[in-house]
Parts: sequence; C-alpha cells; structure tokens
Amino acid sequence: MKINISKESLLKPLQVVSGVVEKRQTLPILSNVLLLVDSDKVTLTGTDLEVELMASTTDFSSSDRGEITLPARKFMDICKSLPDASQLEIEVDDNKAIIRSAKSRFTLATLPTTDFPSSESITAAREFTISQGLLKHLIDQTHFCMANQDVRYYLNGLLLELNPTSLRAVATDGHRLALSEKACDISNGDIKQIIVPRKGIIELTRLLSDSDDGCTVQINNNFIRIDLGEIVFTSKLIDGRFPDYDRVIPKGGQKIVTANRELLRQGLLRASILSNEKYRGIRMNFSNNLLRATVNNPEQEEAVEEIDINFQHDELEIGFNVSYLVDALNAISTDEVELTLLDPNSSCVITALGDDSSRYVVMPMRL
Repeated sequence: MKINISKESLLKPLQVVSGVVEKRQTLPILSNVLLLVDSDKVTLTGTDLEVELMASTTDFSSSDRGEITLPARKFMDICKSLPDASQLEIEVDDNKAIIRSAKSRFTLATLPTTDFPSSESITAAREFTISQGLLKHLIDQTHFCMANQDVRYYLNGLLLELNPTSLRAVATDGHRLALSEKACDISNGDIKQIIVPRKGIIELTRLLSDSDDGCTVQINNNFIRIDLGEIVFTSKLIDGRFPDYDRVIPKGGQKIVTANRELLRQGLLRASILSNEKYRGIRMNFSNNLLRATVNNPEQEEAVEEIDINFQHDELEIGFNVSYLVDALNAISTDEVELTLLDPNSSCVITALGDDSSRYVVMPMRL
C-alpha cells in the first residue's frame, strides 16, 4: 500500500483522532491510530475503548486500498515537524511504515490491524438531526458541573434528556447543578435519558462548532454516535441512573436578587483571592439593595466587597462556595442576572434575567 497526501490534508484529521489517544495505555494497540485507505477517502481512527473518533479526508492519491496502524504521537509529531505545504508518501512494507517527504525519511513500527478494536456498529434506537451550535450551547452551559472521578460514577458525565420537542442537558457533582434546555424537533418517542461520560463530553466541546451545520445523532442503550461529516464521534454511555434533578431545584423562593452580571462576577472574583483554597467559602449578606460579600482564611486575612444589587426583602445571610457562583456567572451571557433565594439553608438558583432556559443551582455552605 502506498499513498501520497499533503501535510495539511493529513494533519487535520490526525490531530482530531489523537485527542482521544492516551499517552500511557494498558494495551499497546491503543497508542496507535488506524489508517484506512479506501477508493475515495483516507480515514483515521483513534480510541481508548470508551471514546472513538474517526476523521477522514478525500484529498489524497493512492493506487490501492489497505489499512495499517501507526503510533499516534510519533506519527503526528513527524507531520507537525515537516515544512508547510509538504507532500508525504506513506508506504507499507511488511510490519513497517516508511514515510518520505522531500529529503526526510522515517520508518515506523506498526501493529497488526486485526488487534485494533473494531468499531461498534450501532443499531440506533433513536436517530435525529440537530444543529452543531445548539448541541454545543447545551454542553457549554452545563459541562463544568460534571463530577470528576466521583465514586458515584453516574455523576462523572452529562445527562442528555430527549423529549419530543426539546433536548435538555444536566450536570451535577452533588454540590451544584446546571440545567439547560433548547427547543428542537427530536422525533416521536418516549422521554429518554442517557449519560455521556466526562471524556466524551470534553472531546465534543473540542469538536462541535457554533454553526448551524447539522449533525446526525444516533443513540441506543449502550452508545451515542454523532456524525459531523468528516468526523464521527462514538462514545460508550454510563450505565447508571441519574439523580432526580428536578427535586434538587428549589421551588418557592421568594427573595429575588437582580444584579449586573459583570459587576457581581468581578466583585466575587476579587473577594475570592483571599478565600480558603480548599473550601472556597464566601459569606454573603443581602440587605436593602446591597450585597456585602466577606471572605476569611486560616491566616486571619479578610476580603470585603460591597456590590450594588436590587434586593428589597428582609436581610439574609448565607454562605456559598465562591467558585461555584463564579462558574455559573461565567456561563451566563446576558448583562443582568437573577438569584432566587429562600432562606440560609436552601440552595440558590441563578438564571439570566427573564430567561430560565439555563438554570444553575448552588447549595449553601456552613461557614
């Protein structure tokens, strides 16, 4: 097998699939990418057995079909090191791959393609088309609340809830929760919930664009596959039951705070400089149109910020993790935000003013 391809045509799909290849693998084959040459395209595949990425290009020439696996990191470093507009010739000879470009020549060891994990064929229980921008928006609004290596494994991912007329994304780490919902036509069928693992979600934030370009989503009980055209993303799903998030969202909060998002965010960021690095607690005292935010740390240092707000209720003092508040404010793009409070022992709900399509719930802290 011999192919000729430009550096730019090869490097783009190679960078996409290399993102899922771990540096240290228990199975040597998982450190390799699968290069498949067909009559009309070259396809590169990388996997860690949980997430698989396939990326293809049609800008190449070859006299025959074939497939080979190559060490992902070395292959990509070679491509990146070559001058722009370089042409590469890749030739397979026995269990070696010879890469030539101008006066450069590299010989890489290969592994049998039969050892490479075969791509699962998905018999889709549900299939629908959605714009990349809409899916990216839902993930961007919520993914930062996912847990990381929690023993409650079902929290180490993002819930996608399919409704006939909308798609909802929910993430929680047990201390805070993010929910975002967008109207879209998903097709008939019962409400379905799936949990996409953290690594898959992080890869999707990298792959999805803000455009209106469509992507095809296929889902069954074990996998999700998203076809972006030249890139195909496949991920196993987390087998578990996501918490009843609706019960976590407090109802009946009567104390409404409205504030300028950027003023509030900057004030909390300044105060957080002196917060305890582990607990990140901030004491927030709401009085007549004023928020007094106070932070103390074990070195007996203190930061106080006074922020103008709209608050016309009885005085309320409540503690939060300041990082969770800032994360929520970072996700909101409007100028004004609304905080809904009930009492010092109840969670706070943060939304954009006049728009509750994205909601952020932060549990209180004892300070």
